[in-house]
Amino acid sequence: MTMNFDLARQNMVENQVRTWEVVNHRVLNTLTDVRREDFVPTAYRNTAFSDVTLPLGHNEVMMKPVLEGRVLQALLPTDEERVLEIGTGSGFLTACLARMAKHVTSVDMHADFVDAAQTRLAQAGIDNVALSVAEAVNGYTPDGVFDVIAVTGAVYTIPEKFVRWLKPGGRMFVIRGTSPAMEAVLLHHEGEGRFRIESLFETDLPYLAHAAEPKRFTL
Repeated sequence: MTMNFDLARQNMVENQVRTWEVVNHRVLNTLTDVRREDFVPTAYRNTAFSDVTLPLGHNEVMMKPVLEGRVLQALLPTDEERVLEIGTGSGFLTACLARMAKHVTSVDMHADFVDAAQTRLAQAGIDNVALSVAEAVNGYTPDGVFDVIAVTGAVYTIPEKFVRWLKPGGRMFVIRGTSPAMEAVLLHHEGEGRFRIESLFETDLPYLAHAAEPKRFTL
């Protein structure tokens, strides 16, 4: 039996994403229009709309649809804003951000992720994205600053360098803390060196490389 992907995608938006307090119409329309099934690994295409994380390889995962919806709703990039995504992954969230923003710069340390995402984005007709292969915590410095930053892997504490990449008036979504009760926050750059952190919800996500909780040694 052939799966009706359009109906499954609509059910995902209405029965999962919307019920987790994602109500912004631009976000819901984006999640309806971007074909999530085209961004998941082929082996998981029929489970593209399930309320689970999906393995991508390299011990990385694709976020649940509800979490992707909350990320987009927290950031709400406009069509005049430039976005930095730290962690390209499958390229699905990249595509959603690109539909909402002027331009997206996305970086991932895994070259095969970047190559696959580039192909998927091209096939989806999305061309306002620049992808790079780099490890963000220790090995990457972007060319300029951004209105919006989406960090798609967890960090124990927010790296100071990430904060420096944010424009005054900008905002960053990041998940911080210790598994399994991590905190999703929205960091607001209020200008003149002032920042405000807004707590959003609890969740759990694998750490970015070099961003995990330091190992504690005991005698």
